[in-house]
Amino acid sequence: MDTKDLFTMLIVDDEQDVRKSLQRLFARTDYQLLFAGNGEEALDSLSQQSVSLMLLDLKMPGMDGISVLQETLARWPETKVIILTGHGGVREAVSSIKLGALDFFEKSAPPDMLNHKTEQVYKLWRLEKENKGLREQLSMKFTFVDLIGESPAMLKLKEMIVRISATDTSVLIQGESGTGKELVAKAIHHHSNRKSGIFIPVDCASLNETVIESELFGHSKGAFTGAEQTTLGLIRAADKGTLFLDEIGELPLKMQAKLLRTIQEREVRPVGSTKRHLVDIRIVAASNRDLKRAAEEGSFRQDLYYRLSPVTLTVPPLRERIEDIPLLCRHFLQKAVAEDGLSMKNIADSSYKVLKQNRWNGNVRELENVLKTALTFSCDDTILPSDFQLNTDVSPRLTEDSLQDQTSFTEYEKEIIRQALRQTSGSRREAAIQLNISEATLYRRIKKYNL
Repeated sequence: MDTKDLFTMLIVDDEQDVRKSLQRLFARTDYQLLFAGNGEEALDSLSQQSVSLMLLDLKMPGMDGISVLQETLARWPETKVIILTGHGGVREAVSSIKLGALDFFEKSAPPDMLNHKTEQVYKLWRLEKENKGLREQLSMKFTFVDLIGESPAMLKLKEMIVRISATDTSVLIQGESGTGKELVAKAIHHHSNRKSGIFIPVDCASLNETVIESELFGHSKGAFTGAEQTTLGLIRAADKGTLFLDEIGELPLKMQAKLLRTIQEREVRPVGSTKRHLVDIRIVAASNRDLKRAAEEGSFRQDLYYRLSPVTLTVPPLRERIEDIPLLCRHFLQKAVAEDGLSMKNIADSSYKVLKQNRWNGNVRELENVLKTALTFSCDDTILPSDFQLNTDVSPRLTEDSLQDQTSFTEYEKEIIRQALRQTSGSRREAAIQLNISEATLYRRIKKYNL
């Protein structure tokens, strides 16, 4: 077992008999026991491994207990300290409490009293450890709750998110529209040291060019007609947090130059003001354009591109992770049921097949819309291929020989029902099981298609 998972107690006393006595007292506990005969040995032990509780003798030759206590609390404040003192040292022991010691005991006190106190500290340590583990689990679950996918591409992306989040480096997220770039940015923020700060998303493509400077950098009162009061601007509002600049490639060149100065100098000058304000932000930018190519072509500033992209993440398009489609479908159905009060429905295996064959130019966002529409308008308890409303431009690519000539989802659905009935010698019950739909749904489809 890793020593970090053990409750470690360091016993510091210059008398060997005292150390042996305490070793016998705690012999049947789950504590990991360490021993030191003087203050210097104690500090050496503390520097080599984590100590949960230290029992510290107050009177020792050389470095006394008070000095050890002060050094310990300054360098390892998470370590709890209980002072042990002989008869007549109570005044100094009381002083140690004021310095930060947890408690003190006279060596002549009944052993059960000290045993009870250390047990209390142990239970508190174990509770804090359990709570920390739960917080970490909940943090991970919350962070990736909407970033759905277990495909190799998504697992690699999640691993990269956790790795880079601990730094303050700027990140550029590249990916097609609808792939979930903002979800990636939120995950980066949530895993970072800035997670207690604010996350401010800015859609650069939707900002009005006439007010974009004011929106980003703020303005002083009277800076222009209608500026009736001073505003911070989105950049200063994100101070101590994360500023997410979505579709950064749509930012006008003039604003790119001013943003570059802000990043370089870590300060903002509002419109109409001569005063500059320091800002502490992490910038995460995103674009569905190839910003490197845009910088080479001159439509995006090269110096800004290199400032924004020390780390570049690429969010894979849905067509490159089709194995995630079932997970995404279940997630979107549950979301629609919770948000819109719709009734939950199953998805037929044939429907998953159709969805996996689609090109998904709109990526995950398009899939969500298709699922929500199917859930809303499907008349049965199971969503079938004919319930999908997909663009004919991105219709499924049916590759099986028996389906090559089909031109619509209706014909596709009719064909798979015919195949199931043939394979089960006309047994509706067995065909329904094979199709993963209810027998009643199959009966309605047979009647609808006059099969």
